[in-house]
Amino acid sequence: MYQLTTQASFDSAHFLSGYDGKCSNLHGHRWKLEVSVKSETLEECGQTRGMIVDFGQLKKDVKTLADEFDHCLIIEKGTLREKTMEALKEEHFRMIEVEFRPTAENFAKYFFYRIKSLGYEVGLVNVYETPNNMAGYGE
Repeated sequence: MYQLTTQASFDSAHFLSGYDGKCSNLHGHRWKLEVSVKSETLEECGQTRGMIVDFGQLKKDVKTLADEFDHCLIIEKGTLREKTMEALKEEHFRMIEVEFRPTAENFAKYFFYRIKSLGYEVGLVNVYETPNNMAGYGE
């Protein structure tokens, strides 16, 4: 099995609604997204001969996904009062509402399927909240 791995990072804030601990408070991370694609074979002809995929394209696609979340506040949909959301919008804060609790585990799964939807055979996606703590998702 061949494997190709690339990384991209983004800075953003989040909080875990309903969590009993420090992470219930608004806080930020320098998240690192690590994506591994796999293949039993290599391309046999053309520009990508001898490759799983074009490494440059994979790096670009992963960076594009990471950049979507850079310098924003990630909010689980429905966890802030409408007045709070309105006030943040009035202040022009960049916010992204997600359908899941914004944990490293859920982000690993989210990014796995986003990369897969681009046509890659994804092996594993790791999401680091800190240099020493990460969660992974693969099939």
